[in-house]
Amino acid sequence: MTSPSSTPTETLRVSGTSRPNAIAGAIAALLRSQGQVDIQAIGPAAVNQTVKALAIARGYLVGDHLDLYAQPEFVKLDVQQEERTAVRFRVHSVRLPGAEAQTAALRTGQVKTG
Repeated sequence: MTSPSSTPTETLRVSGTSRPNAIAGAIAALLRSQGQVDIQAIGPAAVNQTVKALAIARGYLVGDHLDLYAQPEFVKLDVQQEERTAVRFRVHSVRLPGAEAQTAALRTGQVKTG
């Protein structure tokens, strides 16, 4: 797992019309820089877009020897003076095993890349 950042965790808000590739790019960037991100989704379409984005983000992180894990939870929100239930995904980055050895081998030319 990457070290926790001293800055507050960024929260991405996803709607049912959000583009999964764009969300995935934001997730990957925040996991690289901060090691964690919260994603908030209200409604089944928004949760669906979030899950797709998480799957896509995993692919974006592979080249950095990172993966992610998400902890979903229900939260109550006040939206326009009305209580709504949302799903919050607490997402954290995790370094893939052997990443340091692979990186060192690539730098010293001990691994063929193609």
